Amino acid sequence: MAKLTHFNAAGDVHMVDVGAKAATSRQAIAAGQIAMQPPTLAMIRAGSHAKGDVLGIARIAAIMAAKRTADLIPLCHPLALTHVEVAFTPLSESVLECRAIVETQGRTGVEMEALCAVQLGLLTVYDMCKAVDRSMVIDAVRLLEKRGGRSGHWRREEASVPAGSEAGSDVGRS
Repeated sequence: MAKLTHFNAAGDVHMVDVGAKAATSRQAIAAGQIAMQPPTLAMIRAGSHAKGDVLGIARIAAIMAAKRTADLIPLCHPLALTHVEVAFTPLSESVLECRAIVETQGRTGVEMEALCAVQLGLLTVYDMCKAVDRSMVIDAVRLLEKRGGRSGHWRREEASVPAGSEAGSDVGRS
């Protein structure tokens, strides 16, 4: 089992010292989804929500979240991000996926920034649509891939997505 890096030998919490690490190209891709009633997703896709462009606002929220991750998660290092890309894609008539790609040239990875972007993007969709659909469920938020750093390249096998998510889920369907 890998060693927990945010604890010292005495068990005290500390911020990891990355000062001696070389700056390298880093990338992380994360995704998650929100299940909702089909009419809710149809309204979002048609752009007919009274509050405006749900996906445009959620995309901006996700980008802001990636940039502010160190302010939200206590032991994350502040990073100078070089690229943040957020996309929303319908997976079915009732499930919307949010996917974030985050990149930097740095001494630590951007996995938390990508995951934070996905969570806030999905929470923003929920916030904007809760008045019309309180049954929405956010789930299957996960790291899909990371590149760079000492541990190199890692990619999730999609078979390891939690049961009840994506196409197999009946959450939010009529």
